[in-house]
Amino acid sequence: MKILNARHRRRFWQKLKQLLAKNYEARKYQKWIRRFDTLTDKDRENIFTEIENFKHKPLVSIVLPVYNVEEKWLRLCIESVLKQIYENWEFCIADDFSPSPRIRRVLEEYAKKDGRIKVVFRMENGHISAASNSALELASGEFTAFLDHDDELAEHALFYVVKEINDFPETEMIYSDEDMIDEKGNRYTPKFKPDWSRDLFYSLNLVTHLSVYKTSILRKIGGFRIGLEGSQDYDLALRFTERISENQIHHIPHILYHWRAIRGSVAFSSDEKPYAHERAREALRAHFERTGKAVTVSRSIYNLHRVQYQLPAAPPPKVSLIITADEDFQTACEAIKNFGINTDYPNLEIIIVASSEKLASEFKAAHSKAGMSPTANTTPTLKFVVCEKKSEAEKYNFAVAETSGEIVCFADANLKPAAKDWLTEMASFACQTEIGAVGAKLLYADETILHGGLIFGADGLVGVAHHCFPRSDDGNFTRAQLVNNFSAVSISCLAVRREVFESVGGFDAENFQNKLYDADFCLRLRREKNYRVVFTPYAELIKTDAKKRLNLEKDSTAVEKYNFMQKWRETVERDPFYNPNLSKKDASFSIAI
Repeated sequence: MKILNARHRRRFWQKLKQLLAKNYEARKYQKWIRRFDTLTDKDRENIFTEIENFKHKPLVSIVLPVYNVEEKWLRLCIESVLKQIYENWEFCIADDFSPSPRIRRVLEEYAKKDGRIKVVFRMENGHISAASNSALELASGEFTAFLDHDDELAEHALFYVVKEINDFPETEMIYSDEDMIDEKGNRYTPKFKPDWSRDLFYSLNLVTHLSVYKTSILRKIGGFRIGLEGSQDYDLALRFTERISENQIHHIPHILYHWRAIRGSVAFSSDEKPYAHERAREALRAHFERTGKAVTVSRSIYNLHRVQYQLPAAPPPKVSLIITADEDFQTACEAIKNFGINTDYPNLEIIIVASSEKLASEFKAAHSKAGMSPTANTTPTLKFVVCEKKSEAEKYNFAVAETSGEIVCFADANLKPAAKDWLTEMASFACQTEIGAVGAKLLYADETILHGGLIFGADGLVGVAHHCFPRSDDGNFTRAQLVNNFSAVSISCLAVRREVFESVGGFDAENFQNKLYDADFCLRLRREKNYRVVFTPYAELIKTDAKKRLNLEKDSTAVEKYNFMQKWRETVERDPFYNPNLSKKDASFSIAI
């Protein structure tokens, strides 16, 4: 009873802390708008000058399906396009047989006012996909942007879009940050997104607003598909990404789109259109069928999505679980027990790395005497190896050479799996040819987050995403609860195919002996091999010893930090998976003001 009461009290204080933090962030966002997102006349002059110097000034088509929207919202929407500082655009509008005569009057009024506005009036109601396709037929621009009939564009939206196209000519698809706007015009709930994160995109629609696509490719894929109304934009983005490479997808870290929250809209509540979520999963399943991936797509938190990759046919690939013991005899014995009993992966070997022959002999004797039987379902092979090398990186490199598994999983000895399927989850991701390293969600005993991915530039050099957040906290963009990508994950629990590990020469023990070798390893996987680094919250492990707040920069030596900055300065200054509008004081994803 005392334990239960203590848990309730802890959760109460955690919820209160979350609520206070949310209110604080809301106030900070208003300050951020005033300081960083309110254009002055001088700002506009500078933008006009920059536009004049653009080498390429493409025509941008803005597609707008309209149906029976309130006149005041429609006018605000259209006016936001007319106010664009970048002027080489056309506005392609399709009315989906709105019953209100006011809609036709408003659209005809604006079409007469500005020759860049094209309008088609459909003769029957076909819903949003058909209406969007009708508007898309009017488009003659090189790029096409999509707008909803009650939303607004920031006045510098198209400027930033065209600037991105000029800076990166390979661009085929663009998405930006966004926020909500209420009926009084108040802005709130900013979505400061990471750069392209494919696995987060599979968990939710990362793109949403503002989205801009190469028009020629939109035509090749046939525009919007009928039958997926409610998630037609997600389906479009999925099909579009199948036609291009990831370096052609660009993220603009500016709030360029204001999503109107009025009753009846998804912006007001995701429950307004419950059918949309299942149609999104239909679109996701169709995507994986087209790309030849064997997956299960299911409902996750908030009706978002979980993608589970199927392991290769039985027997599944062998996993070598590497645990370093050093001189801590008791911890090593507990590790064997905890991982053995709480892991149901059927093809497993556990490698215990001891620092001396004497210690290895003691482990073997204790294991034999105790008769530690892992589980009735699986009996992993247990192997003791001796490595007298001093650095952590050297020990792990040595241990990998002693393994026989196709997949290697490094794990701290003081961890205990929260559920038996943790390794199946990690191995299923590690088996994917485009994925390099996989990290788990690690927790303290008090149910706060120990590890959730690494963020570069935070906490000085590198921080831990959502460190000390409650286990149930969504985190930024729900990233603490969904599969997504980071630049790196921690060695505390990291899975990787052995061939991938060896392809980059393992850990760099020369430059990073005891810290940052995991971060360096993941960054090399991304830069040299173009692998994705994945974090999955569906593999949870709990730290069994005392809580100690992490500070990876302080724990690293001066030499390690110097070597890391020399090699990875660009990533430290701009981590692609951490929005530049967020504070780098820590990795809490707080707004920077």
